[in-house]
Amino acid sequence: MKSQNTPFEGGPMDGRVLPVMVGPTGHPPKTYRIPVPDPDGGPPAVLVYRRVPRGHSRRLGLIQGWKYQYDPDDTSGGRLRWPWSKPAARPPGEPDDTNG
Repeated sequence: MKSQNTPFEGGPMDGRVLPVMVGPTGHPPKTYRIPVPDPDGGPPAVLVYRRVPRGHSRRLGLIQGWKYQYDPDDTSGGRLRWPWSKPAARPPGEPDDTNG
């Protein structure tokens, strides 16, 4: 399996470059989750990083590479979102803007 050295920005991993496995398309995963053990023996905390483009080429605007950016407000819960899935539940008190 191939890997690619990918930089991390923000959060506890800021400035580090780690080898990340790439998929069959040559791209690293869209999200990278890092479990951090709790020193008291509780459930581990999970750091979530999202894949963003590192840069674009001048002439064609093609993506030059990828990097991971810290996402402290991850709401996906690690679940896949399919086009036929129900929308995510809204927290109580948040306005519903679907009715106009």
